[in-house]
Amino acid sequence: MCGIVAAAAGKNIVPVLVEGLKKLEYRGYDSAGLAVISGASIERVRSVGRVAELEIGSANTQSVTGIAHTRWATHGVPSERNAHPHVSGSIAVVHNGIIENYESLRRDLTAQGYVFTSDTDTESIAHLLEATLKREPDLFKAVQITCRQLVGAYAIAVIDHSQPGKVIVAREGSPLLLGVSDTGNYAASDASALLQVTRNMVYLENGDIAELTATSVKITRLDGTPVERPVHVSQLSAAAVELGNYQHYMQKEIFEQPEALANTLEIVGGSKSIQPGIFGADAANLMADVDSILILACGTSSHSGFTARYWLEAIAGVTCNVEIASEYRYRTSVANPRQLIVAISQSGETADTLAALRHAKSLGQMKTLAICNVPESAIVRECALRFITRAGPEIGVASTKAFTTQLAALFLLTLVMAKVKERLTPGQESVYIDQLRHLPVAVNKVLELESDIEVWAKRFADKHHALFLGRGRHYPIAMEGALKLKEISYIHAEAYPAGELKHGPLALVDADMPVISIAPNDQLLDKLKSNLKEVQARGGELYVFADADSEMAESEGVHVLRLPEHYGELSPILHVIPLQLLSYHVALVKGTDVDKPRNLAKSVTVE
Repeated sequence: MCGIVAAAAGKNIVPVLVEGLKKLEYRGYDSAGLAVISGASIERVRSVGRVAELEIGSANTQSVTGIAHTRWATHGVPSERNAHPHVSGSIAVVHNGIIENYESLRRDLTAQGYVFTSDTDTESIAHLLEATLKREPDLFKAVQITCRQLVGAYAIAVIDHSQPGKVIVAREGSPLLLGVSDTGNYAASDASALLQVTRNMVYLENGDIAELTATSVKITRLDGTPVERPVHVSQLSAAAVELGNYQHYMQKEIFEQPEALANTLEIVGGSKSIQPGIFGADAANLMADVDSILILACGTSSHSGFTARYWLEAIAGVTCNVEIASEYRYRTSVANPRQLIVAISQSGETADTLAALRHAKSLGQMKTLAICNVPESAIVRECALRFITRAGPEIGVASTKAFTTQLAALFLLTLVMAKVKERLTPGQESVYIDQLRHLPVAVNKVLELESDIEVWAKRFADKHHALFLGRGRHYPIAMEGALKLKEISYIHAEAYPAGELKHGPLALVDADMPVISIAPNDQLLDKLKSNLKEVQARGGELYVFADADSEMAESEGVHVLRLPEHYGELSPILHVIPLQLLSYHVALVKGTDVDKPRNLAKSVTVE
């Protein structure tokens, strides 16, 4: 959600800014802009739409100091006047996050004679900083003073044409990191934007403010106390965020799942047993008296949590609840200090999940575990335990490999909890470890169904609604399938436990409502078959993802696609793959923007 790139270097940085914005497109945006110091003035270029348009508009722009931004609309419609950077006097500002007290700031600044030309909360930062500069001419100190007056979440980058050669950045609640090199110093919302110039990254903490020049970096707290932050060498490669031979990032990431799962499960690859230590050095002690688990997550990550609830209660015998993070902290809940709080997030910066985690901790629930794809993220840093899924960078807005690696991590958590609770025999443990090792191979076999799924996808192109059905641990997978379809094809989709059909949803079923069902060969298969008969009797068109041995027969209005093998408890990981492929190919037929669906952002860093 929104993206910042900033640079102070010894050469023209405009290509770096533009290329950095291209790498941040996956975060979701509706407009883009950049501002650079050009002589004794600020040169600003803004555009509505894609970064490619900004690139054309800035083709003749050159500078050694500048800032750039992709905006995802919160305050004000997508338009050039609302696009960042915002300018006031000699300064230009870009901002991620939401300033909660912007209305009062706007009133005060208007009374002082400042004229607002946008609907954004960000413009209040620009004018407030310009007013501060009148009494404190040093830009670094002026930004410190300004930030102390802001309420809310922000990452900002500022330039001043009267103080050329420097960029000031600050962070509170929104991700921001620095890239340091011999040729210049940089800042961005995401390491992927800076791999073009450096792999040496410095991760800012909340309350940090930094001054960048071509040859130096200075970091302090907002009160001016100097601090040092370590330099991390990013393990990402530039090639990892390139599209390669694939048509879209989503397609690439669907097919990267065997490797992502293999990397995530490498931690148990050569062992005969699973130890609590895979979640951190203190895991054994921390988990010893855990009596229940609370999972906090949003969107796709919440679906991984709902799936894990079935595993944790059936295998480990541990009570598990799943809360949508955006709702959890706004209701009165009963705190339990023996409860393990599991925060799940692909980015580790999801604002609602981070806020929910902090709320749980404020209630005295200090047993915390992060399951996340970004090791340096806020959620990881704020949890006592962590498990880093090794999905690699996920660029497509619709999550795929992040989801399946989250499921793998949660299954490992299930086995560890079962072992801690003495509910896992050595024989069971050995079987589960073997299944985990084989999982990448099993996923590869499912991916071979793509051509069959393409045929199904063509039948969906003219549909406006779809119904997804699942039972037991596959109901959350049906939820994920419905989410994927609506995210990227804009077809309205709902998911229900199949047994709920007769309690309302059956009223919607007709020949124009395709019904997609997950039909693994488990103890609920016979009941599921009865539910599907109800659909068939109402003239509904059924599309069934079955296991090879589930004895589901094709007939008029019933289409069956068989997965290569039944995979027991881990079946949800296999069954979500064809749902991802179905959504992808339906979107292709409809011609939607697969990687950047309208109105959505990859990393949701505001409430």
